Amino acid sequence: MTTLEERITKSETHIFKAVFPSTTNHYDTLFGGTALHLMDEVAFICATRFSRKKVVTISTGQIDFKKAIPAGTLIELVAKVVTVGRTSCKIHVDIFMEQMYSELRETVVSGTFSFVAVDENKKPTPILD
Repeated sequence: MTTLEERITKSETHIFKAVFPSTTNHYDTLFGGTALHLMDEVAFICATRFSRKKVVTISTGQIDFKKAIPAGTLIELVAKVVTVGRTSCKIHVDIFMEQMYSELRETVVSGTFSFVAVDENKKPTPILD
């Protein structure tokens, strides 16, 4: 049987993306809405891998945009379960930015997303069996 800590560790989710001009605004930086979309997606994958149930986003916590993400960089999104309730879990997401041709790496966006597990009638159900 898997412990809660093992489930949390195994569900940590990483996604890498290249920031191309088609995803940037008129400042040649990643659209904030695109960053939020990617964060919600990686958080959803993490919550699903953690619970192995149908989950829906119910809220976001504070999202901190610490630095603009320019075109021509790489980003890594990392999602981790930080809190587990009866029917819900909270996922923390960081976006790390890397220069393509150097070792420079820094955290540029951070935030939390809350998910609730739902049954076939879209009603809350225990997140873990």
